This record gives sequence, C-alpha cells and structure tokens, in this order.
Amino acid sequence: MSKESLRKCENNGDDCPVKDVLNRIGDKWSMLTVIMLNHYGTLRFNELHQHIDNISQKMLTVTLKTLEADGLVSRKIYSQIPPRVEYTLTSLGESLVPPLMTLYDWANEHMPEIKASRENYENTLTK
Repeated sequence: MSKESLRKCENNGDDCPVKDVLNRIGDKWSMLTVIMLNHYGTLRFNELHQHIDNISQKMLTVTLKTLEADGLVSRKIYSQIPPRVEYTLTSLGESLVPPLMTLYDWANEHMPEIKASRENYENTLTK
C-alpha cells in the first residue's frame, strides 16, 4: 500500500477504498458467491443457492443485489414463462477472484493453527 493511500485511509476513513470494498465484499456470503460463480460459471438463482451451504434465499438475494450494484455480478433476465434469471461474474468480478482465492487458500492452509490458537486462548481465559 502506498503512503498516499494509507494517509487517505487514516485521515478520512469514510473515503478509504479498502474499508469501502471490504465492507461490501468482506462478508462470507459475498466471497462465497463470487467464488462459486467463478467455479461454476453462469448460474440460475436456485443453482447458486444449492452450491452455498446455509445461505437463506433472502440473504442470497441481498448479496446478489449488492454484488450487482458494485458491478461484480451481472444478471440476465430471459422473458419466458416462468421467468429465467442467470447470474455471472463481470470482468470486474473476475478480477477479484485471484485475491479472494489467495485468502481462501491461506485460510484452508492455516485453519489448524488458528483453531489451536483459539483453543489455547479459551483455555487461558478459563484458568
């Protein structure tokens, strides 16, 4: 991170690009939605819902609308009965995949250490 962008975040937290982006895509549902769309390609709502464990339909709807508003996901509506809607990553969304996958891989690699540290921490609190 450059000194100039760091100062921007320190001096005006509301105008910090990193904070803004993390607030929007830093939740687990947004990250998983982007990862699933990258892995499977274009998906209909119910297909995407099946690939993301434990997400409610309402939360998936909110997540998709947020990702669409940020230009990361596009929605295509087909005029047929019943209506068919498909979701796909935009080029901007695709550009987010490499850093997300780096975090995804890091989390999978280090989860045993993190769990052990949490357990040690909890044990020190109960002594």
